[in-house]
Amino acid sequence: QVQLVESGGGLVQAGGSLRLSCVASGRTFAGYVRGWFRQAPGKEREWVAAITWSGGTTSYRDSVKGRFTISRDNAKNTMYLQMNSLKSEDTAVYYCAAKTWGAPSVYATEYAFWGQGTQVTVSS
Repeated sequence: QVQLVESGGGLVQAGGSLRLSCVASGRTFAGYVRGWFRQAPGKEREWVAAITWSGGTTSYRDSVKGRFTISRDNAKNTMYLQMNSLKSEDTAVYYCAAKTWGAPSVYATEYAFWGQGTQVTVSS
């Protein structure tokens, strides 16, 4: 099993920044893809960004392109999400996830392991 633990959420004013971290422990699989998802109250969980094992390929949903940056440090088993120019619509619980096969995906069902989530609240 892989355990994922997010941290770094909080309350920030619009235009501010936060950096989320996700540490993996337990049985870690070399080569697996990791991603960030988010879920706002009353809405479905949506994909935010994904990154390959090497970090050489990243992808983002359109609404966060140019503002969010996903990265990973495999030596530390840690993935990051740097969020800049935050907007009220970014308010959500953010989850990190890992999939052990295939290419990065926007579909939550393809990710086998999930963290417990960290709350991000952006005040306008």
